Amino acid sequence: MANIKVTFNNGVEIPIIGTGSYAPPTDPVAQARVKDWILSALNNGFRHIDTAQGYGTEKAVGEAIRASGIPREEIFVTTKLPWNHQTRVRESFEKSYENLGTYIDLYLMHWPQAIVYEEGNDMPLNPDGTVKTTDEVNFNQTWAEMEKLLETGKVRSIGVSNFSIKTLEQLLKTAKVIPVTNQVEMHPYLAQNELREYCKKKGITITAYTPSGYSIVRNDPLIVSIAKKYNVTPNQVILAWHISRGTIIVPKSENSERQKENITIPDISDEDLGKIWSLDRGQRICNKPNEKTGQVYGWTLEQFGWVNYRS
Repeated sequence: MANIKVTFNNGVEIPIIGTGSYAPPTDPVAQARVKDWILSALNNGFRHIDTAQGYGTEKAVGEAIRASGIPREEIFVTTKLPWNHQTRVRESFEKSYENLGTYIDLYLMHWPQAIVYEEGNDMPLNPDGTVKTTDEVNFNQTWAEMEKLLETGKVRSIGVSNFSIKTLEQLLKTAKVIPVTNQVEMHPYLAQNELREYCKKKGITITAYTPSGYSIVRNDPLIVSIAKKYNVTPNQVILAWHISRGTIIVPKSENSERQKENITIPDISDEDLGKIWSLDRGQRICNKPNEKTGQVYGWTLEQFGWVNYRS
């Protein structure tokens, strides 16, 4: 399964299964472990690594790649433009390139909203506690700057993350380059079927983060019953459902055995996989609105185009 690849609209191929590389950026102990478990993932067969400057793990990813001895061209690396760097695209990209110590296969705009840039503060807040966004730049302008990066030869593809049909429609009004992918939260409780169909028509692949839906989805009775039937884990059942939909997935684990589980997808009948489609309830688990402000990192659900959200 690790060898299965998806072809982007620009002809670049990406392994359908990758490993996430998130670690709390303010946790030095967690950050110190990243190189080792990314190297473990590579040794277990992963050839696609998803990182971001905002995770603080780019340097560790680059170190793990070099330590692995695997030819660079056999590994696909994704990283992302931070939400507070939308006014400084080129500078931020060059920093990611320096951190990784290698070219970038895919560079994503991590979020559509622009957060105010404050040195040393990635989450500036307004007096009322809401995240401080800025109108100094919009994502159309940011995308135009990202398009210029393709001329550097340091990045092969560009895409977006956390975009909806609403924000993609706005982006495509001015985009000269169609995003190759849209990385979004997606799992059986948040199947995003309308977005999936829209992106398919536009030639934009979908990449799923939080693909298992955490324990909330893994413990669903239907998922558990299918797992028992096939003698596999609930996590494997969910990942098999994603793969059956042609979705790129980036599950993350620091544990070697669970990494092997994430990259070993069982054969499950179409009938049983079809039952999972019925679980969709529009439920966001990873990025839910703040209970006090109703916002997700400075934007309302209406601004995101996430109006179908249900708690």
